[in-house]
Amino acid sequence: MQWNETIRLFRGGMPLRRHWAHFRCYDCSFTGTEAVDYLHNLLRDNHNFGPEVTRYQTLQLLRKFLKAHVIEDVKGRHGTEDFEDNGHLYRFPTLSPLKSFPARPVIKDCSDLPRLIRWDDYEELPQQENFVPVKSAVLTSDLWNKRHSVAIGDVHECKLIRRKAITSKQVDHIWKSMTVAHLQRVLGLKTLDGVLNPAHVNGKHIVHNVFSVNKAGIVVLENKAEDMPYWVVTAMKCLANWPNGNESKQPVYPGFERDVLRTVADYYQRLKEPLLTFHLYEVFVNILSLLPVQEAASEALQVSCLLLPPPNRRRLQLLLRLMARVCQNPQLPPLNDTIATRTLMVQMFSQCVLGSADDMDLDELLATKLVTFMMEHHNTIFQVPAKLRCQVEEHLSHLKRAQIKYAGADTDFSASPAFYKQISRVECEEQRVIGTQTPLQQLLEGLIADKELPAKDKRKRLKQFQKSYPEVYHSRFPTEESKAAVIPEKTPRLKPNLMFFSIKKPFQPFQRSWSFRA
Repeated sequence: MQWNETIRLFRGGMPLRRHWAHFRCYDCSFTGTEAVDYLHNLLRDNHNFGPEVTRYQTLQLLRKFLKAHVIEDVKGRHGTEDFEDNGHLYRFPTLSPLKSFPARPVIKDCSDLPRLIRWDDYEELPQQENFVPVKSAVLTSDLWNKRHSVAIGDVHECKLIRRKAITSKQVDHIWKSMTVAHLQRVLGLKTLDGVLNPAHVNGKHIVHNVFSVNKAGIVVLENKAEDMPYWVVTAMKCLANWPNGNESKQPVYPGFERDVLRTVADYYQRLKEPLLTFHLYEVFVNILSLLPVQEAASEALQVSCLLLPPPNRRRLQLLLRLMARVCQNPQLPPLNDTIATRTLMVQMFSQCVLGSADDMDLDELLATKLVTFMMEHHNTIFQVPAKLRCQVEEHLSHLKRAQIKYAGADTDFSASPAFYKQISRVECEEQRVIGTQTPLQQLLEGLIADKELPAKDKRKRLKQFQKSYPEVYHSRFPTEESKAAVIPEKTPRLKPNLMFFSIKKPFQPFQRSWSFRA
């Protein structure tokens, strides 16, 4: 964990020397100002935090260190005192200050992970009297026989199989399972154990975040009671569209824009939980390692933000858009006399976005870096990943697709396969073609093995089969030798080597004798 790593770096590099206080000598100690100076430079040079870290944030971290007994004053006190950036003396305790983490059980199987709904959960369609089949649907056995019985004879009986109707709850589950799996791949993790508990993921939230959006891509809430108060939205519009955003026609006075910003900040800082929630804290902390690669970090944030409750996602979208517009607006007066506008916005709202339920954490420093990236790429991180959407739509389309089951065929859709393996599109197409040829191959084998059929009729039907289905025929008889080994040869007729002569006889008129009775 970064908490323990930061402590190791701080303890290993902090200069210690002899100090005097109240006529006493304290070896291996340091002043509060020395600790702030060293740790501030350490954090700014560390790639996990960066140059955005302020001296005040460093002071806040040292106060956490004192409370967690990472450091103590020279009299051994800690926890109740407040760390000060002055000449007060501190030292490192002899006991290990590292935070211990409970051992997480290793997941031996995927029984607790979301499972995709598969096609093998099906039902046979009942025969409907007034049912009109769609032209593009699969053929029934009667229609198949009418088309192909002339060429290949009778075909085995087949049934039209279709999966049960997909409910909205099952759609939510599919979005949940595929989104969690996609998140694991994007983060490059072998398992999400210790990072995300699938039980904390709500599939209904994902579906809402994907489809219930306005033209600007911002989530629209069904329950207006969960939305932000009108006065907060008005204040945000006023700042975002300054100087033309004063819809309420409030009197503008010197410092008016600062009061409006304070109104927005008070609302967000009083929320009971950070916008990214405590449950997803480890997910977003893991994304920090991807920030140097903008494309990978953006995709990870796109997937992770889909897991947010819709009210949180809406508040986060509006906040980041406000922060970006305020920082890019040259007409907006300075919002602070000493701090630049960009730094002020990040410091003011970072803890409202990302925070840990554990006090012994680096959430303030991590939030600064993450919020800075999210503010700069707010137009991208709230888009739905195209690859994820395509995968879910293809899976849902597959579940709704009807299939044919042939009596006596080797493939029985009623039996659930032992496992599933992801295959490429090319392999899928090959298996589809092979699956449609299996009944024809069985018919060809049955025709060859029919001993009651005369050889002449068998050769005739095989020839007709070859014309109708040359690919299936050629796969069974790739060479003439393989054909000769199965199909009896036609017995040739012997032509005698004789010379025939035609003898012409002279024409003789037909004569008949007539007898008359007297």
